[in-house]
Amino acid sequence: MNQQRLIQSIQQELTQNIDKKYLKVSRTFFKEETNSLGVQTPIVRKISAKYYRGVKNLDKKDIWGICEKLLKREGEFKMIAFDWAFKQRNAFTKNDFRVFENWYKKYVSNWGSCDNFCTHALGYLIYQFPELTAKTKKWSRSKNRWFRRASAVVLIYSLRKDNLLKEAFQISNTLLEDSDDLVQKGYGWMLKEAANIQETKIFKYVIENKKKMPRTALRYAIEKMPSKLKKEAMTI
Repeated sequence: MNQQRLIQSIQQELTQNIDKKYLKVSRTFFKEETNSLGVQTPIVRKISAKYYRGVKNLDKKDIWGICEKLLKREGEFKMIAFDWAFKQRNAFTKNDFRVFENWYKKYVSNWGSCDNFCTHALGYLIYQFPELTAKTKKWSRSKNRWFRRASAVVLIYSLRKDNLLKEAFQISNTLLEDSDDLVQKGYGWMLKEAANIQETKIFKYVIENKKKMPRTALRYAIEKMPSKLKKEAMTI
């Protein structure tokens, strides 16, 4: 199946599964405009898996080319592109960072795409090549809110494996007083994930910084901690 026919087939199947009620509800999740069709995520994943079987044996460069075409379309196509990228994780090299960073810059414009990409394909790349954090740390000082959020969220995959805690603290220090609530939620979520394994260290960090840390970030960071620790953290 050629690329044009492939994308047309995906388009047809997505269109057949549009749920207008779901589309209306899903739009309330975002402050910014979205271009989603209104297909529920589990269905998108099934469609993604179905059509990936037809491309999985292609050269990775060719798959990246198809993903680029998908990324130029509606939100569900982006989900499929990021899913296919993650499915190629065993073939990742450090050079893929340039491809992924370019995709991020051009095609990520809401927290949904940010989190999907960063906790899967991009996050795995950082886990596989932790030296790339030297590049993602720079994102924490970007004027682009999505890059600042990504600088934290991209570490979550590694933190779930008990890696890169030092880098997580460095990112958190940079973003500590960020005024953007979506950035606050991003680094708060990062700390929460780290706390699942390193609760004592994260709690100590929160206590030391709670006077500066926005309430939004703090609540995210301590969300899964015991009530006693939560109470202490929330006390001014």
